[in-house]
Amino acid sequence: GCEFAEIGLALCRSVVMPDFSNRSVLLILAPCLLLAFDAAAKPNILFIYTDDHSYRTLSCYEGAESWAKTPNMDRLAARGVRFTHAYIGTWCMPSRTTMLTGLHQYGVRTMRMTPPYPGATYDPRQCRFWPAVFRQQGYHTAQIGKWHAGNDAGYGRDWDHQIVWNRPRHPDNAPNYYHDQLLSINGGEPHVVKGYSTDNYTLWAVDYIKGANRDADKPWYLWLCYGGVHAPYQPAERHLNDYPGVTVATPADIYPPRPGKPGYMQKIAAWEKGPDGEPVLSDKAIGSEVGDDFDRDRGRSLSKWSRQYHQAVRSLDEGIGQVLAALEESGQLRNTLVVLTADQGYAWGHHGFRAKLAPYDANIRSPLIVSMPGTLPEGKVCRTPVGGADLPPTFFSFAGLDLPWEMHGHDLTPLLKNPDGAWPHTTIMPFTADKFGADCDVVPAPPGNHHKTGIPWYVMLASGHHKYIRTLEAGEPEELYDLLSDPDELTNIAGQPGNAELLNKLRAAAAAELQRTGAKMVDSLPPVKAQ
Repeated sequence: GCEFAEIGLALCRSVVMPDFSNRSVLLILAPCLLLAFDAAAKPNILFIYTDDHSYRTLSCYEGAESWAKTPNMDRLAARGVRFTHAYIGTWCMPSRTTMLTGLHQYGVRTMRMTPPYPGATYDPRQCRFWPAVFRQQGYHTAQIGKWHAGNDAGYGRDWDHQIVWNRPRHPDNAPNYYHDQLLSINGGEPHVVKGYSTDNYTLWAVDYIKGANRDADKPWYLWLCYGGVHAPYQPAERHLNDYPGVTVATPADIYPPRPGKPGYMQKIAAWEKGPDGEPVLSDKAIGSEVGDDFDRDRGRSLSKWSRQYHQAVRSLDEGIGQVLAALEESGQLRNTLVVLTADQGYAWGHHGFRAKLAPYDANIRSPLIVSMPGTLPEGKVCRTPVGGADLPPTFFSFAGLDLPWEMHGHDLTPLLKNPDGAWPHTTIMPFTADKFGADCDVVPAPPGNHHKTGIPWYVMLASGHHKYIRTLEAGEPEELYDLLSDPDELTNIAGQPGNAELLNKLRAAAAAELQRTGAKMVDSLPPVKAQ
C-alpha cells in the first residue's frame, strides 16, 4: 500500500504540477491516484490475542514478578501506549463475542451455549460479526488460532483466510491447547496438526504478514488468537528449565475469611497449606481446569505452578517478537496498528483463586498495548480504565469506517493520542456466567444466577482509581475499592464513613451504563445489603 501510494504521489507531481491543460491525462489517472491515497490512509491492523494471560506476567507491568522477562512485549510497549487497567472480558467466550460484535455479553443476541461444552450456536443474520464489514469495505481479513464464539467460525463471511482451532465445533479436541490440534484451513475438513500450537500460529501469522494467503493490494486485518497461556499452561520444551528455583509471595487473602466480600467469596478455597507451609492446590481444585493432570498436579506448590505458567508465556513472547520482526522486515511497521491484549487475566492464589471470572483485577485484568510508530506516542502509559468493548470502535476509527451498528464501547483514539488526557467515560464489565443476549434480560434467582464455579452474576464498574462491584444476588454487600491505595483489593471501603457520596455516584453510574447499553436486566437488579 505504501509503495503504491508513493508511485501515485510521484505521478501526481509529474503530471499535475507542471501543466493543468492536459485534463484528459488527469481524468485517466484520477481513479489510480484516489486508490493510492486511499491505500495510504487505510492501515493494516494486527490484533494479537492471548488467553488467560495476566498483565502481571509482562515485565513492563507494575506487579510483575521480578524474575519474569518478556523482552519482546516490553519492546512493543516502548513503541506504543501501555494501558495499566484494561478489562477485556471475564472468560473466554464472552470476551471473544465482545471482540467480534463490539457488544457486552447481554447484547450478543441469539448466542447461546449448547452441550457438550464448549459448543455454542448463533444466528449470523442477527448476531453479526464486524470483520465482515471490513471485508465489504476493502480489507482482507484473517483469523489464525483459537476460536470460542459459536460452532460457526465464519469463513467466507467474516474471514478471507482462516486457520482455526474451533473448540466449540470439536469438543473432543477442545482440551488440546498446545499439541495435536484439529484445525480447519479456509473452511476445509479439519485435520490434526502436529507441533506446538504457539509456534504454529506464529509461523502462519508471519507468512500472512509477508504476503502469503492474502491480496497484496488490500489493507489487512489479522486476528491472531493464541491458546497460550491457558491451562494446562504447557511450556515449549525449550523453556522447561527456565526460571530455576523461583518463588512467589503468598497472597494475603489466599485463605478465607475475606472480610467485606460477598458470601461466595468466603467459600473460595482452591489452595491449602502444604507440608512446608507454602500453598498447594487443594484436592477439590485439581481437575477444575481444562487439561489438568491429576497425578502430576497433586501437591504442587503455588511457586511451581507460577513458574510453569510463566514458562509458557516465554513462547508467546518469542512469537510476538517474530511477528513484529516480520512487520518491520516487510516495511509495514509504520502502517500497521498493533494491539496486544488477552481475553482476560488469571489469578494465582489471589483471593483464593486459580481462575478468572471474578471481578477482581487479579482475576480479569489484562495487558493492553497499542502501537503504531509515527502515528501514536511511544513509551507512554495510560492509567485510565478501558474495556474490551472499546477496541472494535477503535479499529473502525483507524480504518476510517463508520460503525455498522451502535457498539457499547468508545473509540480510544483520544487516549492513544494523549494518554494523560481527560476521559469522560466509565468502564463497565458485566458477568452473566454462560448466558448471552435475551437470556440476560432478567436476573435469575439463585442458583440460576451462578456460574458452575459458584461465582454469581455481577456488574463491575471502573472509574478513575476506584472500582465498584455489585453482586447480582439479594442481600450481598456492594464493594468499593481504591485501586491506588489498595491495588490488591483487600479492603472494601463501601461502608466506611465518608464514602457514601462516592458509593452512590458509582452505583448510579453502573445503572446508567446498563441503561445506555440496552441491558434490560437493569430493571431486575436484586437489592443490596444495607451498609
